[in-house]
Amino acid sequence: MTRIFWDTNLFIYLLEGGPFTARVTALRERMLTRGDQLVTSALTLGELLVRPLEKNEDSARDHQAVIERVAMVVPFDIPAAAHYARIRADRTIRPPDAIQLACAAAAGVDLFITNDERLSSKLVAGVKFVTSLDRAPF
Repeated sequence: MTRIFWDTNLFIYLLEGGPFTARVTALRERMLTRGDQLVTSALTLGELLVRPLEKNEDSARDHQAVIERVAMVVPFDIPAAAHYARIRADRTIRPPDAIQLACAAAAGVDLFITNDERLSSKLVAGVKFVTSLDRAPF
């Protein structure tokens, strides 16, 4: 089983649609076939609840239930904070991206997938591989 962290943008494509929806859906199907574990952070959950909350509480609860059903949601906690400090030493990485990478590192994921090409070249202790959606193996 491979532990794969999805950055927020992949969940947005999966839940709300967009130009990368077909690719993300195919990636998720491949992960299910392989028995991979989907991981994301509490920051992703928070970001994904913004639009549904603009509609109503029920919509937000539905989105949260979907995320909790399909992914392991990891917190930004003390171990993640230590990773965050090391990651932020690279000032080219914005704080929200560093939080995502830190949560992934603290969770010990094998692969971090994002649609932010700038992150795909980063080396992060605790994460075996960081890649863009375009380069993600599936």
